[in-house]
Amino acid sequence: MSGDALDAVFSALADPTRRGLVARLVSEGPHTATELAGDLPMTRQAVVHHLQALNDAGLVDARRDGREVRYRATPEPLAGAVTWMLDAGARWDRRLERLRAQVETLK
Repeated sequence: MSGDALDAVFSALADPTRRGLVARLVSEGPHTATELAGDLPMTRQAVVHHLQALNDAGLVDARRDGREVRYRATPEPLAGAVTWMLDAGARWDRRLERLRAQVETLK
């Protein structure tokens, strides 16, 4: 996953409303913006704005179904973000282990 794509995923997921939309689409399957807005304290247009940001990051896919547009979660970008976090965590674990070893030798 490129740095720009990873930045887009983390930027999109920084917003709690967007995280909630992704979680709902993952657990419940495809929905229209109108259906998603029904449970939120915002307009349908505001939900569409959030969905567009998620679409731009590759986290949702919009498909026309007759007159409606249905949004579904696309997990591939999440997998890339998780891989990055695991790699970053492993690097920090190695650094902390080296530091711990140095402190032990000083005792």
